[in-house]
Amino acid sequence: MGRSQSLPRGGDPRFGPDADDTGCSILHVDMDAFFASVEVRRRPELRGRPVVVGGIGPRGVVSSASYEARRYGVRSAMPTARARALCPHAVYLPPDFTQYTAASRAVMRIFRDVTPLVEPLSLDEAFLEVAGARRLFGPPVEIARLIRRRVAEEQRLSCSVGVAPSKFVAKLGSTRAKPDGLLVVPAAQVLDFLHPLPVSALWGVGERSAEALRRLGLNTVGDLAEAPLGLLRRAVGEASATHLRELAWGRDPRRVSPEHVEKSIGAEVTFDVDVVDPTEIRRALLALAEKVGARLRGAGQVGRTVSLKVRLADFRTVNRSRTLGVPTDTAREMFDTAWALWTALDPGEPIRLVGVRVEGLAAAGETPRQLTLGAPERGWREAEAAADAAAARFGRSVIGPASLLGKRHPGRDENPTRP
Repeated sequence: MGRSQSLPRGGDPRFGPDADDTGCSILHVDMDAFFASVEVRRRPELRGRPVVVGGIGPRGVVSSASYEARRYGVRSAMPTARARALCPHAVYLPPDFTQYTAASRAVMRIFRDVTPLVEPLSLDEAFLEVAGARRLFGPPVEIARLIRRRVAEEQRLSCSVGVAPSKFVAKLGSTRAKPDGLLVVPAAQVLDFLHPLPVSALWGVGERSAEALRRLGLNTVGDLAEAPLGLLRRAVGEASATHLRELAWGRDPRRVSPEHVEKSIGAEVTFDVDVVDPTEIRRALLALAEKVGARLRGAGQVGRTVSLKVRLADFRTVNRSRTLGVPTDTAREMFDTAWALWTALDPGEPIRLVGVRVEGLAAAGETPRQLTLGAPERGWREAEAAADAAAARFGRSVIGPASLLGKRHPGRDENPTRP
C-alpha cells in the first residue's frame, strides 16, 4: 500500500481501540506527518498552521505535509508547485534530515524499550512483535497505548498504531487510525475489515493494476478474493495474482524481522533550472555528500561504494559508482569520490538532477578503520561529528550546507574553487 493510500477512519465499533486484541501480537506504528511535525516541534509558532516540507523550488516535491495542509489537498509526493497552488498561505520548509534522524532514533528507542523485535521500515514507521512483552506491559492494545503516550510525552510528537494478527493488516489499521489514533483489527474479523476496502488498499496494487482490476469489475478486496485465479492472472500476471489472492484472504505469514537494515543511504537535488556550470554541480555535490554523511553517522553506519546519479535535461539518467578500499562515513571522502566520477563522466550537457548515494553499508563499530601514515590524530570524521552535534542542537542551517568543506583544512591549500 502506498503512502498516499487513504482509508476511511473509524466508525465501526468492531474495529477500534476497545476491540478484542486476542491473537493480535503485531503492531504497526506510524508517526503522523513526521517531518512536518518535527518542524512544528522546533517552531511552536507554526502550530495550527499548514506546514509543507520538501523541495521548495519550482521542481520540488512534497516530502511531508501537516494535517492542516492536507485539508487543502496537499499530499506527499505532490509537486511543490501544485501544493503552492492549492495552499499558497502554507509555510514551506526544506527538509532537515539531521533533525528527523535524531527524532527517529529517539522514537525507535521507545519501541525497543517495549520489545527487541522492532522492524523499522523508514524513519517514521516500524513493525513491532509484542507477544513476548505481555507479561511486563499487558495485552497488545495496552502496549500500543503505552507507546503512544510515551511518544507524546517524551518527544512531543503523535503517532497512529494498528494492532492486528499480521503485518499487512496492522499497517492498514494504522492508516485507518490516522491521525493520532489507535485501531485494533480482531483476528476473528480480519475478513470483515478487509473485504469492503478498495482493491488499491492491497500491497502491490498501483494505479495501473487497480484500473485493470476495476475494468474486470473487481472494485473491492472482497471482489478480488472471490475472483477466479485465472482472471487475476490475466489482469496482473502469475506472481501478483497469487500474492494478491493471499492478502485478500488475510494471509500474510511474514514475521517481524529486527535485522532489517538499510541497503543504501543517499540524497539528490533537482535544480530549479537546468545547470551547465560545473561550479554549481560541485557545490551541489558538496551539500549532498554532507547530507549523506550526516545520515550515515546518525544511523551508526559506514559504506563502501559511492554512487553518482546524473539526470540530463532530456531526462536520460546516468549512474556511476566506485568502491572504496575502506568503508567511510565522511562527507569529505564521499565528495572526493563523487567529484572524480563526475569529472570522468563529463557529460557536457545541461543537468536537471544530481545525486550521491552510499551502498554496501555496515555497522560503523564493527568495521576496522584504516589509518593513513602521517594523518593527524583527529581529522575529517571528528570535525563532521562535531558539526552533527551542533546541527542536532541548533539546526543544520546554523552550519550551512557543506560549510565544513568550504574552509581551510589541514593538508589543503586555501583556494575558493576547492572544497
